[in-house]
Amino acid sequence: MPRYAFRIEYDGAPFAGWQRQKDQPSVQGAVETALARLDWDVPSIAAAGRTDAGVHATGQVAHADLAKDWDPFRLSEALNHHLKPQPVAITACAEVAPDWHARFSARGRRYLYRLTIRRAPLVHDRGKSWWVRQTLDAAAMQAGADRLLGRHDFTTFRSVQCQADSPVKTLDRLEVESHPVPGGTHYMFHVEARSFLHNQVRSFVGTLERVGRGAWSADDVTRALEARERAACGPVAPPEGLYLTHVTYPEDPFAD
Repeated sequence: MPRYAFRIEYDGAPFAGWQRQKDQPSVQGAVETALARLDWDVPSIAAAGRTDAGVHATGQVAHADLAKDWDPFRLSEALNHHLKPQPVAITACAEVAPDWHARFSARGRRYLYRLTIRRAPLVHDRGKSWWVRQTLDAAAMQAGADRLLGRHDFTTFRSVQCQADSPVKTLDRLEVESHPVPGGTHYMFHVEARSFLHNQVRSFVGTLERVGRGAWSADDVTRALEARERAACGPVAPPEGLYLTHVTYPEDPFAD
């Protein structure tokens, strides 16, 4: 059976997350339903990461084994047709080796968290960015972010429901970028690591927001990290600002 990799974009708002669920809509369920219109015996698809309810993606990656040989372009076009009107799109498709795996072959993941500061409610970015009214100090947030870089026990910054075997991870990048928007400022938190714990990125951003408004210092971030205790974490940022933007592999299956 040929194996195909898919790069997937979706608006997470209508879904209970990536993972298929019995009584709730999921992104995985939407893609599998579309695949079933093309191949009735499609097994469960595997993804690079399981995004939570309300979390978006521009670069999720999944794979599936199909009974039929497809031209990748025609397969993506057919899937996009059957995905309508769901807010899910296949933005790239490629045939891959039989042992290639969307999750286990991955060497890194990249997330973006969007936060917008302004007094007026968000209109076009409603549900796509965390709306915060008070001014934040970008330099202070970056100083706090720098304390989290490197290899650490991130118990403080993972959900109590996290099923990872170990809380020890290496954070390669946590960069705070800002630019003005009408009536306010837009912040982008760029986060990269080989893998992440459940709620890790949102826990980082919620903690750094506390630093940005002056309630915490960079030293408080260090103390929270060293506490290795969930109760030491700042608030968890809401899901609507989070995007899975890229998954890295030894060789990019979509390079051509």
